[in-house]
Amino acid sequence: MAYVAGSSAGRDGTRPGEEAPARTSLSARARDAVRQRIVDRRYPQGARLVEREIAEELRMSRVPVREALRALVGEGLLELLPHSGVRVRRLERADVEHLYEVWEPLAVQASRLAARRVARAAPDELPGTAALRASLDRAEQAADADEGAREVAAHTAFHEDIVALSGNPMLARTMEQLSGQLQLLFGMREEPEHMRAQHAVMFRYIAAGDEESAAASTLLHVRDSRTVALRSLFDDA
Repeated sequence: MAYVAGSSAGRDGTRPGEEAPARTSLSARARDAVRQRIVDRRYPQGARLVEREIAEELRMSRVPVREALRALVGEGLLELLPHSGVRVRRLERADVEHLYEVWEPLAVQASRLAARRVARAAPDELPGTAALRASLDRAEQAADADEGAREVAAHTAFHEDIVALSGNPMLARTMEQLSGQLQLLFGMREEPEHMRAQHAVMFRYIAAGDEESAAASTLLHVRDSRTVALRSLFDDA
């Protein structure tokens, strides 16, 4: 598979270094489609992905697919093969531990900042608070219906909504780099009922504008999530 796109002008007339909006949109669609297939394990860990086959599956040309695969290498969901092509990255124990080491302080700070913004806006409610409540409700509905994939998506959205509510664009950009790996991890591990309840506690403190309690409840949640992930994936006692 020719993995690196060439630098000559494309058929749309763009100069080197420029991207046509239509191609950018196709690349984003391809990236989202491949990411979802990795998260729901239609593309299992260790599977080699062939650019031509994915392009045929998505009914796209190979250029946006190539760009999508390159982006997913950057997200850590794919890895380059020694000679050519890519494969779905296998999450080793060290990968999971490293992910939680990075996610923990970011998640805690996101909750703290979100609660601070809510407190400053009071008595008005920020739109992000309603979005956070909606994600929490969707997760509960999915859990009640035993719809695992929808529950994973809602849990991921819950954490993303906290980041959005924090109002810190640098934090949002940093968390975006972890999003795909977190979705993959959430889909692979169990989700005990007490961890779903922790989301409700986090929401309550954020909505009340209590930043230190929001931070503390998030710290507990992330550390419990780490314990559950290691137990589920690597048979930790």
